[in-house]
Amino acid sequence: MDALAFSSPLGWLCVGVTVLFGVTVLHRAQRSPVEKANVLIWSLLPALLGLLCGATLGTGGGLVAFWVVCLICSAYLGGRTLLPVGDRAVLITGSDTGIGHALAKYLDSLGFVVFAGVLNKDGPGAEELRRTCSRRLSLLQLDITNATQVKEAYIKVSEKVQNTGLWGVVNNAGVLGFPADGELLPMSTYRQCMEVNFFGAVEVSKTFLPLLRKCQGRLVNMSSMAGGIPLPRYAAYGASKAALSMFSGVMRQELSKWGIKVAAVHPSGFRTGIQGTSDLWDKQEKELMENLPADTRQDYGEDYLLSLKSYLLHMPAYCDADLSPVLGAILHALLAKRPRGLYTPGKGAYVPLCVFCYFPLWFYDFFISKMVSTESVPRVPRTAEAESKNL
Repeated sequence: MDALAFSSPLGWLCVGVTVLFGVTVLHRAQRSPVEKANVLIWSLLPALLGLLCGATLGTGGGLVAFWVVCLICSAYLGGRTLLPVGDRAVLITGSDTGIGHALAKYLDSLGFVVFAGVLNKDGPGAEELRRTCSRRLSLLQLDITNATQVKEAYIKVSEKVQNTGLWGVVNNAGVLGFPADGELLPMSTYRQCMEVNFFGAVEVSKTFLPLLRKCQGRLVNMSSMAGGIPLPRYAAYGASKAALSMFSGVMRQELSKWGIKVAAVHPSGFRTGIQGTSDLWDKQEKELMENLPADTRQDYGEDYLLSLKSYLLHMPAYCDADLSPVLGAILHALLAKRPRGLYTPGKGAYVPLCVFCYFPLWFYDFFISKMVSTESVPRVPRTAEAESKNL
């Protein structure tokens, strides 16, 4: 090591930048306690490099390398640093169960003023929120397909936030429908998915945007992995979530001039209860069967049709019960200085998206067929395959 490096102007400039960067990092950590650990860890890299450059610097090359690392770390910290919670207010739809329910509890524990929209204000989910959350949390009767209830919720939120505005809206409410081949699904399933997953979210967004504009807040739309890539048996659900994702992208561009940031969240498989109860499955299965034409029913075969409910029953076993990756993504979208436009929390959520975007479609179709392969095959293709093998 060159001990004289510290006495050179470049060496002292290197040390000075390190000190300045460290002070900035500590200031950010103080303002964002949620990210304190990450911020402090990332401050060590440029600090150590600064000392190394200061000890060994003989030319300007070391200083250039140090500056580059500082810029990279600053960019990373800018994306990781969260704004203080303060008295920020957030509206969450679909807080009865699943992600919305967990998010309402999580944000309340962090100090947010939470408006939890529920489909049933007297239901068990709403009652648990009353029992476990602070008095900052307010329950709203909110069926997002009911324009009257959306307007009433807007009035109640406006009265509470007054001139401060609403910091965030999380469009979480959604329905799955009965997972089945697109040809088999009744039109009512397509309409219900679009009505709740897309039109309802648009209605809530348009209604509450004036409050978001007051404080240049955040709009977060809960889409799905099925909204970014085509997945078998999710024609209705995937189409509605794809519409929501496109809406998010357009609104992100249009609302940027108002200072409002928009993000779409595409989680992978998480255990949220969105598939509903066994009674709902029976009802949806009955509706599907009653609407099938005789020739379609014959082509698919009874055993294949009966296997659809078995697929639905086994779905939770392949889903992650830990919702923390999703909650962390939503928190980042709400508080990050530079939030991302798209979040893909969960194991493997980003891999199928990359395959779909960067590989030939035939390869993607093959990849998905292996990833979500089902044991049952419709009667006609199965018979044709058996005949071809016997030839």
